[in-house]
Amino acid sequence: MSQYHFEGFSSGPRYAQLAKTLLNEIHSKRYLVGDLLPTEFELCAQFGVSRFTVREAVKQLVQQGLVVRQPGVGSRVVAQAPSGQYTQTMSAITDLRQYATETTLQIAKTSVQGINAEQATLLGTAEGETWLHIQGLRYIAGQALPLCLTDVYVAPRFRSLAGVSGRMTQPLYQLIEKQFDCRIKAVQQELRAMLLPAALAKRLNAPARSAGLWIARRYMDERDELVELAVSVHPADRFSYREAFRREWHSIEKAA
Repeated sequence: MSQYHFEGFSSGPRYAQLAKTLLNEIHSKRYLVGDLLPTEFELCAQFGVSRFTVREAVKQLVQQGLVVRQPGVGSRVVAQAPSGQYTQTMSAITDLRQYATETTLQIAKTSVQGINAEQATLLGTAEGETWLHIQGLRYIAGQALPLCLTDVYVAPRFRSLAGVSGRMTQPLYQLIEKQFDCRIKAVQQELRAMLLPAALAKRLNAPARSAGLWIARRYMDERDELVELAVSVHPADRFSYREAFRREWHSIEKAA
């Protein structure tokens, strides 16, 4: 049986190992395009793992464009090799950590600088404050083109953050938490459609004035104060975003 080696699934977590096995089986045509994967219950029995492990493994396949989930039907194979587009599925802060570990942020520059009027408006603070500015290109393993350009602004009280260099797969907010005894309580997210300016498009190796997606994530601490702002710009054909919502039936019934 042929093996399809894809660097996006690194060794380590059990769900990543299961995802790689399923990817290899899809590539070797054990599961053809249009086929349904075994149910969660069947995969749990076959591999001797928990439902959480199975769900996370299938999520990896969804994010690589190999599988789609169809409510009431199952997980259907739609491709036999990963696409060049990254799909991010969000349902909790932990998914941000997974996004960081599945991709690589190549740091281009870091500096402590006074923010200008435009940056102050974006950060909701005063012009002239000195924030740590980090900029880099994010990549998917095995893909030559960058996924996005990311600008990160770290609040002045954390501007001495260490360990930000080279190729990073650890979320920056985790570095802040470890080094400053800080805890991220919430993440606020804003998305906008945009056209890529020529200079930015050149850095992303994308056509000027082509469609892009602008995403800003504000990481808040337990006092609801801004710790980090990350602004990423993605060419539209390299990234898609999916968010999951769960209805809390019991809470609604009690409120009624």
